[in-house]
Amino acid sequence: MNKWKKIFSTVLVSSLTAALLVGCGSDSSAPKDNTGGDTPAASQTLQAIKERDKLVAGVKFDTNLFGLKDPATGIVDGFDIDIAKALAKKLTGDENKIEFKEVTSSTRIPMLNKGDIDIIIATMTITEKRKEEVNFSDVYFKAGQSLLVKKGSDITGVDALDGKTVLAVKGATSGKNVKEKAPGVKVLEFANYAEAFTALKSGKGDALTTDNSILLGMSAQDPNYVLAGDPFSDEPYGIASKKGDEEFTKTLNDFLKELKDSGEYNKIYKKWFKEDPK
Repeated sequence: MNKWKKIFSTVLVSSLTAALLVGCGSDSSAPKDNTGGDTPAASQTLQAIKERDKLVAGVKFDTNLFGLKDPATGIVDGFDIDIAKALAKKLTGDENKIEFKEVTSSTRIPMLNKGDIDIIIATMTITEKRKEEVNFSDVYFKAGQSLLVKKGSDITGVDALDGKTVLAVKGATSGKNVKEKAPGVKVLEFANYAEAFTALKSGKGDALTTDNSILLGMSAQDPNYVLAGDPFSDEPYGIASKKGDEEFTKTLNDFLKELKDSGEYNKIYKKWFKEDPK
């Protein structure tokens, strides 16, 4: 009888031990965190912004109406700047909790991928090729590529560019687009818009090409230069963020919808372009 008691006790202890082990290991069947399965991963970008308590935005410093730095005060101002400030307010509660870092068309994606900036909001056209490197928000501004020429120029549009020299900016889609529309054109590219506009004014090219919204800013700076012809491409701008951070992209899209629904987007747009969004 003692023998069976001993066996029963051994089995009972083993069963209890197994049950305890299953109980202790039950975390494996409990709801997991947001790093796997179909649930979106927690946003690393949002976490970084929260930890440093500020948004770091890559913007243009040389693009009138969108992002232009005043050399006297050091203040950067423009449409993109105001949109970025509104985003900072949503994410941190204070529109001043933001740091602006200068980007150009060729440096913006590398800076984002290195982690130097959280977002790119810098007149950046959404393209399929760029989608391979970054996430894009919904469209926040619609532009179209055009030409800037000196008043009195015989260039009336993209069809009049054969044999002409057109200036563009490295890293932008403008040079490629204009060559597709006018195969006989010669394209010279510069590091940024300030250099390209200076080159146009010094006679290094017959026209400067980029988005009409950017060219309007240049024309406002120097009325001796005007836009020629109709836009010859669609250039939808998006806010770019780290590739794969879908949760942050959703945050950006929610922000843009709220901004438009509240009427704040229209106020910012009208402040810079003196008309309602089209």
